[in-house]
Amino acid sequence: MIEPHAPAPPGTAPPLGGPARLPVRPGTGRFLVLAGVFVCAACGLVYELELVALASYLIGDSVTQASIVLSVMVFAMGIGSLAAKRLRRHAAVAFGAIEATLALVGGCSAMALYAVFAWTGGWGGVWANGPRCLLVAFSLAIGLLIGAEVPLLMELIQRIRRQDAGGAVADLFAADYVGALVGGLAFPFLLLPLLGQLTGALVTGAVNAVAGGVLVLGLFARDLTPRGRWLLIVANLAVLGLLASLTALVGDFERAARQAMYGEDVRVALRTGEQEVVLTGGTRGRPLRLFLDGRLRVGGRDELRYHEALVHPAMTGPHARVLVLGGGDGLAAREVLRHPGVERVDVVERDPALVRLARGDPALARLDEHAFDDRRVHVSTADAFDWLRGAPAAAYDVVIEDLPDPAITASTKLYAQEFYGLARRALAPGGRLVVHAGPVSSRPRVFWTVEATVRAAGLRTMPYRVDGRDSGAAAPDLTASRAPRDWGFVLASRMPPALRLDPRVPAPRTLTPESLTAAARAAARTRVPGLPPSTLVHPRYTD
Repeated sequence: MIEPHAPAPPGTAPPLGGPARLPVRPGTGRFLVLAGVFVCAACGLVYELELVALASYLIGDSVTQASIVLSVMVFAMGIGSLAAKRLRRHAAVAFGAIEATLALVGGCSAMALYAVFAWTGGWGGVWANGPRCLLVAFSLAIGLLIGAEVPLLMELIQRIRRQDAGGAVADLFAADYVGALVGGLAFPFLLLPLLGQLTGALVTGAVNAVAGGVLVLGLFARDLTPRGRWLLIVANLAVLGLLASLTALVGDFERAARQAMYGEDVRVALRTGEQEVVLTGGTRGRPLRLFLDGRLRVGGRDELRYHEALVHPAMTGPHARVLVLGGGDGLAAREVLRHPGVERVDVVERDPALVRLARGDPALARLDEHAFDDRRVHVSTADAFDWLRGAPAAAYDVVIEDLPDPAITASTKLYAQEFYGLARRALAPGGRLVVHAGPVSSRPRVFWTVEATVRAAGLRTMPYRVDGRDSGAAAPDLTASRAPRDWGFVLASRMPPALRLDPRVPAPRTLTPESLTAAARAAARTRVPGLPPSTLVHPRYTD
């Protein structure tokens, strides 16, 4: 990486500040600068990934959030690089100040974004877009600071030992790209699982501050004025002190943020390998609420309306063998088991921790009537798409898709034409598929795209819409209370399906034949014609 001294070609301008006065040999100095580039590049990529990951979790739609972060950040890097041209005469102190600022901004970005989401996310009005605006602001600020690094580092390298511009750029970018690789791998495999998003960002900021401070104060101290040296020392110590204090307070901060979002009766809050699971209430008469990745999945009396509407219309007809995709809370299985003649229920849930919670939490197990303890229920831990690819053909009379909102990017493939083709293959002759297709009133295009996609897989459909009352189980986000509370479903089979209830089963508490007829009419009034189906290579679910 480090080339031997080569005289600058004719016409090359000398470094603005003259040769650096180093405490080590020039070769060692160049190596230390490139090592600093490596560390700072790793930290910079961690900041980017942390913003994308947290914004996807808080706001949803990871494709949109990644596009916003990366595009704004790359644009800002160009602006920062241009702005740094004016700082090259004072490259050492400018680089030290930029790294201290970057450590502070990048390290605190996750906590600030989470705070805005937790404390202002439910205010509505202009505050509804607060997290997204802050995301853009942090992407812009971090991009400006990262972009300013390159011209200053180039100046510092050239002050150590003059080299042709091409060779210096090659060395600089080699260290930068390798550092980015290490940072990109460290985030998902080390920082996120071991430290979490908030602590991981704070620790990254501390590493960034140490790397920048040691490089400037240790290697270029003789090029700094006494005032500049003390300012950098004080700034770096202040940044490190603040980051250390925030790291110590992360636990208290997370508890306060959860209380702001979920109320004060949080009983269970855990981060599984798949998602964040929060359980509130369920004791002393308080309603039980289950949140998955911040989105309400079970809540209040609406839970019964949602699961009865999802399951009972599909169970009219043969239903000896039932497949539930998702449904790790056990509530869909509970409704299935109300029907006589059920011989086997296969539940495919990707998160085993959710199933353990449904079995082990007294309030949730009482709500699902201990469905997972029934000998007819068999739980598999797997991705629903992958599991269906290996499922035998014509194996199930009923397939129930109790999955997250289709507009959430992580769930998009489970609402693709290819997925419904696999579900169609798994259906026995006369079998029925029912799909939770998200809210209708607030996202009609998403709902009718699901319906068009199911039809494209070769099934006939009957869409219907059921109103909620209290909380919006399976709602798309925590602010769903401000939108019409309803759920859309699509009942499908190879022949035109009839939307009715099984007369042999005790009548559901929230459904009647008349209400189902009204539900079909309510959905039909929102129809959006001409929508193309969603596929794996061309997803079409947007808000």
